[in-house]
Amino acid sequence: QVQLVESGGGLVQPGGSLRLSCAASGFTFSSYSMNWYRQAPGKERELVAGITSSGGYTNYPDSVKGRFTISRDNAKNTVYLQMNSLKPEDTAVYYCFAPRFRSWGQGTQVTVSS
Repeated sequence: QVQLVESGGGLVQPGGSLRLSCAASGFTFSSYSMNWYRQAPGKERELVAGITSSGGYTNYPDSVKGRFTISRDNAKNTVYLQMNSLKPEDTAVYYCFAPRFRSWGQGTQVTVSS
């Protein structure tokens, strides 16, 4: 059974940083790509970062490029999202997603506000 558990969200001031973690279980983590999505109130869920199984390739939308960094530790079955220079418009629930299994985590709230 695929399970994804996010952690690391919270309240941060504009310009601050947070690192999200997603612990995966129930599948061979090192064999599959992983994604981070977010969903703000009243908006559709959007992709914010993707990483291949080895970590050798990452992708980001323009809205977060240069500020967010996705990484993974296959020995720990964990994928991370480092978020720097946070803006109020980054406020959302952030979700970990395993596309091969179409499986979502429960989400973690990130609020950027002074």
